[in-house]
Amino acid sequence: MLNSSRPDEERPGDSFYCFDEFTLDGANFGLYRNGEPKPLPPRAFDLLLYLVKNRERVVEKQELFEQIWHESFVTDNALTRAIKDIRKELDDEAASPRFIQTVVKRGYRFIGELRDPPSKDSQSASDRVETDDEARLQHTIPVPGPTHLDNNNKIVAGLVILAILVSAAFYYFGRNDRQIRSIAVLPLENSTGDPEADYMSDGITESLINSLSRLPQLRVIPRTTAFRYKRREVDARQLGRELGVDAVVTGRVTQQGDSLVVQTELTNTTEGAQFWGERFNRKLSDIFLLQEEIARVVSEKLRLKLSNEEEKRLTKRYTENAHAYEAYLKGRYHLAKLTPDQVGISVSYFEEAIANDPSFALAHVGLADAYSALALSLDLPPAEFYPKAKASAKKALEMDETLAEAHNALGFAIQFYDWDLNAAENQYKRARELNPNSPEAHFASASLFTVSGRFDEALAEIQRAREIDPLDLRTNAIEGRFLVVAGRADDAIERLKKTIELEPNYFLAHLFAANAYTEKGMYEEALAEATKARELSNDNAEAIATVGYILGKSGRGNEAISVLEELSKRAATRYVPPYSFALVYNGLGQLDETFKWLEIGVEKRDPKMLFLRNGPQWNNLRGDARFNSLLERMNIPNKNS
Repeated sequence: MLNSSRPDEERPGDSFYCFDEFTLDGANFGLYRNGEPKPLPPRAFDLLLYLVKNRERVVEKQELFEQIWHESFVTDNALTRAIKDIRKELDDEAASPRFIQTVVKRGYRFIGELRDPPSKDSQSASDRVETDDEARLQHTIPVPGPTHLDNNNKIVAGLVILAILVSAAFYYFGRNDRQIRSIAVLPLENSTGDPEADYMSDGITESLINSLSRLPQLRVIPRTTAFRYKRREVDARQLGRELGVDAVVTGRVTQQGDSLVVQTELTNTTEGAQFWGERFNRKLSDIFLLQEEIARVVSEKLRLKLSNEEEKRLTKRYTENAHAYEAYLKGRYHLAKLTPDQVGISVSYFEEAIANDPSFALAHVGLADAYSALALSLDLPPAEFYPKAKASAKKALEMDETLAEAHNALGFAIQFYDWDLNAAENQYKRARELNPNSPEAHFASASLFTVSGRFDEALAEIQRAREIDPLDLRTNAIEGRFLVVAGRADDAIERLKKTIELEPNYFLAHLFAANAYTEKGMYEEALAEATKARELSNDNAEAIATVGYILGKSGRGNEAISVLEELSKRAATRYVPPYSFALVYNGLGQLDETFKWLEIGVEKRDPKMLFLRNGPQWNNLRGDARFNSLLERMNIPNKNS
């Protein structure tokens, strides 16, 4: 509705206009075409009425923002959408307008020719007076006019009209005033012009996601899925369909010197209508206040009723040091890239954050995550990094035992380095208790259950992780791997095909598809997938070894030996997981060499050794006493024992 606070402005209800076959009734907030009501969203209606009233001139965009969206910040998108809604109902076209003319870089003008309205003597002004909400409701509902009915029919007609009004009221107010139960926070746009400043916009986005995720009454799409939409133009209604959310937060961040401007807006995904927008302007040193304020305002606009405890969770701070926090954001930004160089950079930033604030628990968690990534995902010596990961996670928990992220990080180090599955399971259980909607907690639990042979529990947990974070590539791909281990190769292939549809160049999906095809004896397809995984991963050791394993299994021994020679040459200059050598030798059927490298794997505490217990690649070894001995030394019983 228009801002009516100025005495020299007339209210929208004071006007009645006719143009072409349309009637614009300001008193009843109605737009009609040849007597038939044409529904317009409230903002679009107010905009059309304002343009008609000011038809003698071009109305500047800024004036429209102030008059139609007063007391809130909006972007050009909101104005463009409202104009689009008007043109749709008026059958108007931007290229050849009959009613709404676009004046480039300035604004809009109503160019339709008005005609005299029909006589309304039969209806007094007092009969037409309605409250604002009633009028907005009624202008979307066709109400029958007077007819020659007998008394019974009049009663029936009245009841019908009443039923229509009540139903419409439930629809209208349920649609516009209902409590929103789910939300996606899309990556805020970096408007600074410097790509190096992405860490700030990404960090504020992640902070808002994490803050809102602490509220049990609200489902929040996690970071990995939300960031799949970074730099993508997506209609809010489409997003609602894809992610099943009621609303979406978008916006932009501008950093200039020590000033930070964050512009945010909240959009309903049912109709694509913005219902809140605001500009926040703060000093960089006030970034904590800024993030807390945004989270609080968003929760208010979502009509969330927070308890005192939930209010504390929403605005919880992990550090008061702005320099430490900025370094932490940079660390998370580089860690997400998951290459050896970038993870190394993230370590230096986490260390800088800790140097600025030794009690910053989240920075210690970040350091633990980085060390674990170097050991498990990036083929670096586990003995060098897992003890550091474990120590960092413990340090974080000493400072804040309620950090689900820290329990996950500690459990991961215990599982993949200590091989203590019971202790790791306790950490994951505590993480799930602290944050039931943490996809990472469900993902980690699924990994442990798979190693333990508890396949039903494993698949339930990984599916739960995917439900929470549907576009996370790692979760989708790992589910495929777990299906292979559970003996469901066909289901695995279907899941991995869907993952590849999400991202054709995700190497893990191709790697695990190779495993699935191998179990079906489809060696040509398996080799193609493994080769693709190797190319996409920049020669990941497990991808290289999988190529060699498939070559050996399919009778192409000489080519498999060439792969072994390649791995040996590589090992002369860098660490190569012993598991990789053992895998190729097992494909060749050279069991003595296989066990030699598996022994080295135990000695080096290669984290991939955990895959021995249930990995189908090792089924041929399960009756061998040497194999049982290996598993016993790892405190992992043979699944056949």
